[in-house]
Amino acid sequence: MTDVYDHRDRCAIVGIGATDFSRDSGRSDLSLAAQAALAALDDAGLTAADVDGIVRCDADTVLHNDLADCLGIDNLTFWSQVGPGGVAPCAMVGQAVAAILSGQATTVLVFRELNGRSGRRYGRSSQTEARVGGAGTYDEFFAPSGLLTPGQIFALMAQRHFAEFGTTSEQLAHVALTCRKRANANPRAQMHDRTLTLDDYLASRVIASPLRLYDFCLETDGACAVVVTSIERARDLRQPPAVIRAVAQAGIPDPQPGIQFPVLMRDSITELPAKNVGELLFRRAGLGPGDIDVGQFYDCFSITVLMQLEDYGFCEKGEGGPFVAGGDIDLGGSIPINTGGGHMSEGYIHGMNHVVEGVRQIRGSSTSQVDGAETCLVTSTPLPPGSALILRSDR
Repeated sequence: MTDVYDHRDRCAIVGIGATDFSRDSGRSDLSLAAQAALAALDDAGLTAADVDGIVRCDADTVLHNDLADCLGIDNLTFWSQVGPGGVAPCAMVGQAVAAILSGQATTVLVFRELNGRSGRRYGRSSQTEARVGGAGTYDEFFAPSGLLTPGQIFALMAQRHFAEFGTTSEQLAHVALTCRKRANANPRAQMHDRTLTLDDYLASRVIASPLRLYDFCLETDGACAVVVTSIERARDLRQPPAVIRAVAQAGIPDPQPGIQFPVLMRDSITELPAKNVGELLFRRAGLGPGDIDVGQFYDCFSITVLMQLEDYGFCEKGEGGPFVAGGDIDLGGSIPINTGGGHMSEGYIHGMNHVVEGVRQIRGSSTSQVDGAETCLVTSTPLPPGSALILRSDR
């Protein structure tokens, strides 16, 4: 099958920037976005005058014109937004690639910002009324039974995985433990100075069975940004380019495709859109799971990592538990993951910090560098449709 969207190796990420990650930034969303954007431009050796495109997430509060005005960008020829939330980052990079290849822009700034702890807390339930119904949504069928939050939804998926495949809490713990080890090596991570043992994990409170405290991502204030341009221009800039080998978006062929409240209506609740995204991405890249040196997997909950490892083909379906417990996701394993600490131990910028860490791996500058890393998979796949990209070195 020929893919008409031929973007392989034609663009690159040339600048990365991030704020500190905290529980209370003390800054506005716009200040966070501007700080990350300026850091990314400086990293690339560029200025605001070089930017003619902006891509944002529809869950963020800062609009493209807000940021353009704040930075002094006066020649904006392209802007777009992608959503929802965690699906966005890799797809946002894809939008930047599309804008550059179609001639709508030459240098695109991609950013995400949120005061996700001191401001809007994304893991909380939006259901506060005593009565529900009549809205035409699935919520009214589940809210009366107390199914209100993303954590509860993914807990159901985890419980089903346990029942179908014999997965255990001790196995699942290794996702959280591995991410924490990577954070302990990363001074930027929120959990940098807090170690985690298996006993700590098992002793932590159950929030939504079988998911415990350490199976959940961190509510975080912060922002991340990257700069995307053509490969030709990238080679003349300050940093070695992280070449965008391929990027993909895909849903799942299911009459009830939602991950949130329609999840119980799907044929299988032990899968994410990752299988469809992965098949498309690998076809576009001309690569397979065996060609990937390191992965940055969207880890809003530990179970999402385990399921993505299966659905992207790094292990067989149902074997995720033994795979993560056997050390395959640790440094020296077959697919080291979330080398900055991930959402569970570095910070939760809804997938954007994974893109930034992916670039660090390709540059060789990660605090948990994978020796000889030439390719990095980054995923943004908690909700259908999902997205993902593959970065590679320019060597």
